[in-house]
Amino acid sequence: MHENPGPSPSAVQASREIRTLISRLRRRILNAAETEDITLGQASVLTRLSGEQGVTASELASAEGVRHQSMTATVVSLTALGLVERRSDPDDGRRLLIALTAEGHRRVAEGRQARQEWLAGELQEKCTEEERRAVIATMAVLERLTHD
Repeated sequence: MHENPGPSPSAVQASREIRTLISRLRRRILNAAETEDITLGQASVLTRLSGEQGVTASELASAEGVRHQSMTATVVSLTALGLVERRSDPDDGRRLLIALTAEGHRRVAEGRQARQEWLAGELQEKCTEEERRAVIATMAVLERLTHD
């Protein structure tokens, strides 16, 4: 009977470096589009809502990995800014759904554009063509990790 020796040292190192880099890169990308009136957490909620017709606060809290009470506070602040609205669920009038307003959609689109421009600019300025091609190839490898 063979025991599984576990991941190789290179797999452990690659895992650690990927997680660290993704965390740092995510913060930098989010900061590129940060506006002074919303937090990174609020921006994350807006982005998550952009692909939805409406979700409950509980669903948002679960998706964002925060407590329901924290999400409720986030939703209240985004509602006050006119970026999200609460409305009755057409399938269950007892539930309230949270969705982006027109202004919320506009802010999400602006944020995406700003983040894309920042990252493309950084890649253009700090990397050679060969390095950019290496990034593209590496992304294909990392993409395989997301498929079962």
